[in-house]
Amino acid sequence: MLNIGGLKEGIVLDHIEAGKSLEIYYNLGLDKLDCQVAIIKNAKSNKMGKKDIIKIEGGMDHINLEILGYIDHNITVNIIRDNEIVEKKTLSLPKKITNIIQCKNPRCITSIEQGLPHVFYLSDAEKETYRCMYCEEKYSR
Repeated sequence: MLNIGGLKEGIVLDHIEAGKSLEIYYNLGLDKLDCQVAIIKNAKSNKMGKKDIIKIEGGMDHINLEILGYIDHNITVNIIRDNEIVEKKTLSLPKKITNIIQCKNPRCITSIEQGLPHVFYLSDAEKETYRCMYCEEKYSR
């Protein structure tokens, strides 16, 4: 049995789709932080069968909820203080995302102007479809 200790203060990202924890780890920049991070892959889950969990020591300043919502909006964000869950946050698909995905249209202004941010807006929440703000290029998950 694997045993990962509890957190006195930090964040637990729970209900991550199995296999997505490393994508979240790198997209949130957790590899660049100087704090303890525990990644639990393929944990048993009654609700999901298998899931990933990430435990992060410290405060919410490490977590971009927009990125998390885009990667997997079913994640539960648990805020831990003094070894207790003090708050649970649920996520949703963000209405707008910036510099998370890149426009693949070679004629888009973002392909020509290198410093321009890649901005996508949610065009169809049901199908989880985003469109480039500049050229309307469709990006589906």
